[in-house]
Amino acid sequence: MPLVAGIDSSTQSCKVLLVDADSGEVVDESMAAHPEGTEVHPDAWLSALQEAGSGLLPRAESVAVAGQQHGMVTLDDAGSVVRPALLWNDTRSGQAADDLVAELGGAQAWADAVGSVPVASYTVTKLRWLAANEPDDARRVERVVLPHDWLTWQLGGRAGRPVTDRGDASGTGYWAPREGRYRTDLLALAFGRELDVPGVLPSDQVMGEGPDGQRIATGTGDNMAAALGVGLAPGDVALSLGTSGTAFTVSDTPSADGRGLVSGFADATGRFLPLVCTLNAARVLTATATMLGTDLAGLDALALAADPGAGGLVMLPYLDGERTPDLPRATGALHGMTRSNMTPQNLARAAVEGMLCGLADGVDVLAELVAELGAAPDRVVLLGGAAASRAVQELVADIVGVPVLLADPQQYVARGAARLAAWSLLGGEQPPSWPAPGGVVREPGGAAAKVRTRYARAVQGIGISQDFRN
Repeated sequence: MPLVAGIDSSTQSCKVLLVDADSGEVVDESMAAHPEGTEVHPDAWLSALQEAGSGLLPRAESVAVAGQQHGMVTLDDAGSVVRPALLWNDTRSGQAADDLVAELGGAQAWADAVGSVPVASYTVTKLRWLAANEPDDARRVERVVLPHDWLTWQLGGRAGRPVTDRGDASGTGYWAPREGRYRTDLLALAFGRELDVPGVLPSDQVMGEGPDGQRIATGTGDNMAAALGVGLAPGDVALSLGTSGTAFTVSDTPSADGRGLVSGFADATGRFLPLVCTLNAARVLTATATMLGTDLAGLDALALAADPGAGGLVMLPYLDGERTPDLPRATGALHGMTRSNMTPQNLARAAVEGMLCGLADGVDVLAELVAELGAAPDRVVLLGGAAASRAVQELVADIVGVPVLLADPQQYVARGAARLAAWSLLGGEQPPSWPAPGGVVREPGGAAAKVRTRYARAVQGIGISQDFRN
């Protein structure tokens, strides 16, 4: 039984799955925490990987990493880290994003160039921020890589040049999915000069050898790995509730949305991965639970004890700023407060409804895109840590308005990385066929129409239309 390992190096932790390459059955797993914050030294990721992978990675014949997208890891001419990495959810480069959009000639010019309109999450905006705000550090930078690129390079003993794949590269803002090449002119526009960038290899290609002789595959970004892990098919929309909230689908056709709603990423198999992302998902629930002096189970109980619509209470959950809509400096807000509706139950319900309404807007956008590409949006597949919330499970189908598969709990990003590792080991033109996840399908009802309407009015009330344009 050949074993492979899939690594999910996410914002909050490192998860490692040891998997049977032939069947996809999980043999063993482990996890180690990452530090809090939006600025983290990459050494912390390596330490977590060593902790989580101890006893697992030596048993694997092939390994692949899936990492959080967009993070800026800057290296000097010796390959040493210049400064702590800025993560995707660090919003300090919001003004840099606005400046770059204007300098290239507007949002559509960026979408045509690289498939996406840069916001504070993107690596290209963080490079502009670094050049403008930390010039001494900027002068030392010779190479920029992504978190998954850096970890893969470490696993391979730092041999040769760092590499990445088309999926993760497509989230930098200076790699063009449609053309399959770097736009180093855009990197230079942001940073003031060109930098060395990783080579782009197929996600399943063996790029090196690990310390125990195992193959190291190129790997990919976390969203691309999640699509592989769940076996996302055309017409499916995945809704993943982790630190961020993402809604994404797979397509044979690249997208270029000048509104900035859809990020036109590549996937890990040669196709494309149109994606909508919010900064605020699971942490909306944990923050509200803390505010109410309870835990997540207590929050669920409170939310389900309230009526749909939370008595008219609406939460805009922009607790860490927001990416979609593009409001990096925004804060959260409660609307419709009265003496009668200000109860713990209604506040808990408003938190769950607000988080889901923001993501449902993204699902609507992707459903339109799927239809334009000639496929009917059949269902939503619910993934991520917050998918375990009983309140989320009860409300999600109503709010998104289409059938929702509550996928059986698994580490789908790590499973997708393991599938890439198996592909590199077994060969073939496509990843190995593993059983699709099971789960319970929830059908939508009609209870959420007023909830969506009130949420849209609250969004419009702060000067944003429902399609997220300023």
